[in-house]
Amino acid sequence: MKKGICIGSLPGSSTEARFKLAKEAGFDGVEINTLGNANDRHQTKAIAEEHSVEIISVMNSKHWACPLSDADDQVRAESRVGMIDSIATAKVVGAETVLLVPAVVNDKTSYEEAYQRSQAEIRKLIPAAKEKEITIALENVWNKFLLSPIEFCRYIDEFDSETVAAYFDVGNIVLYGYPQQWIRSLGNRIAKVHVKGFNANESRFTYLIENCTIDWNAVMAALAEVGYDDYMTAELPVDNDNPKGRVHSISDDMDRIITGTV
Repeated sequence: MKKGICIGSLPGSSTEARFKLAKEAGFDGVEINTLGNANDRHQTKAIAEEHSVEIISVMNSKHWACPLSDADDQVRAESRVGMIDSIATAKVVGAETVLLVPAVVNDKTSYEEAYQRSQAEIRKLIPAAKEKEITIALENVWNKFLLSPIEFCRYIDEFDSETVAAYFDVGNIVLYGYPQQWIRSLGNRIAKVHVKGFNANESRFTYLIENCTIDWNAVMAALAEVGYDDYMTAELPVDNDNPKGRVHSISDDMDRIITGTV
């Protein structure tokens, strides 16, 4: 199992400072945001190589502001453009995965509409992702959508494409499920894994171990059972009171989780 961290979890005034800190703290890779131009993509790749940090995946930047489930064709078109930018970013920087929130259910978009529209739009994106050998990994978030592991599996399987997979977030699921159960259901559909802490008794996010109610040993056992041995990527806020120290603490916590010494 390799350790990763999201770039937004790293303090610093530059990409270089953040990558350097990630490496010093013991992380193997960093997940980045979508980069809008070729120069930024090549520069980011060079910085990652300089610090011996792998770029794990690219987080799409349009899926909240412009959901693929929106009723407006222009909004969905803009979302597709954002995904094309994400796929292009991933190809240049050497990442194999783009994280996508597939849809958003709200007072204007019903569950059924979100399901149908988002699948239709993702199908349009599959050829571009397949051509560049990039996986579109769908994340479970608090978007009122794909609320059971059975449905998440069905949603992915209906694409009938190895290009579409799951980006499973352990912490996001605790509000309404058990991550170890979801992992076993999703099985080899999981392309990447996010981790954050969650306290089920207080319904709030936490750091990975402190005040966290997640059974990390059960999570790791489930990941081992389904054969997942790729990146586990921390997605946590910067600690303004101890920014650099917290990054090292996250790395140490992940070591404990991975080795089963929580």
